[in-house]
Amino acid sequence: MRVAADTLRRQLDTIFRAWAMRAENIATTVEAMVETDLRGVDSHGIAMLPLYDELRRQGKLRLDASPRIVRETGATALIDAGAGLGHPAAVFAMNLAVDNCRRTGVAVASVFNSHHFGAAGVYAKIAADRGAIGMVTSSTRYIAVVPTFAAEPVIGTNPIAFAAPAGRNPPFLLDMATSTVAAGKVKVHKLNDLPVPSGWVVDDRGRPVTDAGQAVSAIFEGAGGGLSPLGGSREQGGHKGYGLAVMAHILAGTLSGASFSPIRDRTQRPDDPDNIGHFFLAIDPGAFRAAESFSDDLDQVIDVLHGTRRADPGQPVLVAGEPELAIRDERLKAGVPIPPALVEQIRKIAERAGAAFVLENA
Repeated sequence: MRVAADTLRRQLDTIFRAWAMRAENIATTVEAMVETDLRGVDSHGIAMLPLYDELRRQGKLRLDASPRIVRETGATALIDAGAGLGHPAAVFAMNLAVDNCRRTGVAVASVFNSHHFGAAGVYAKIAADRGAIGMVTSSTRYIAVVPTFAAEPVIGTNPIAFAAPAGRNPPFLLDMATSTVAAGKVKVHKLNDLPVPSGWVVDDRGRPVTDAGQAVSAIFEGAGGGLSPLGGSREQGGHKGYGLAVMAHILAGTLSGASFSPIRDRTQRPDDPDNIGHFFLAIDPGAFRAAESFSDDLDQVIDVLHGTRRADPGQPVLVAGEPELAIRDERLKAGVPIPPALVEQIRKIAERAGAAFVLENA
């Protein structure tokens, strides 16, 4: 099913209203989720709704929460997300960091007591759209990634996003998991009844897993094994992805006082919030040089990369963010693809909430 972006917005809006989410947070959350789907990050947009519904019914997720600053200096801020969804806290934190970097050159906002916030790149892009450099990292809920030399998962997919404003070109926008692939993408393969590429997931003996059902069981159901760190094996540089994952957690989780999943799972009650942490860095290029000179130079960097001799004449050399922009343009015209299994899950969520099932007439 192809669904127009406005239809997705209406579906999410009706469900969040039925869940009694704070009105001021609904639009922010809906826009972040739809933008994620438009950019082709299918694992982190409306596909997350079943998890949010599960967290809500478990009593972990508090829909009446709003982010609040609990500690602040001129260049730093610590924000309590109130055990709500991470999207409103992330938008608030990134904008606050950009506001503060205008005065201090560099600013950081950290968030704790949060839940899943979707795609990190959505928030890094906020900084670039406002003329700042943005960096985002996050800790995660799941223990999904098997460290180098380990036989069991211990860490999360811990994303890193980075955005910088160009002039003639779109912003440079890197958005990546520190695992070989995001855990949600394995779910998407299962929803679409597709095999998992070799190297994404390993079993409890380190062997590649390609069956999507087995892969989902390994990651989400404790069946043994999990995701490989970015790079895969030690010989292919997986230790670098492992190191980046820990770095992302230190910035997002340890710095803010958020939980580390293996410790949380041993010490917290089943209905306690996930206490995920997020990290937002904003840099004002104008604090170092004329802002327009920075953008001009970045344009030249991107132009050189675009002009690199191609390995395949039919495949242009791209920079980070451009594939997602192309997908966004296509989906604005043709709609966002929603797998039948997900459509049925959303139908049931709407029924339980007493909300209209908008996708039915899409």
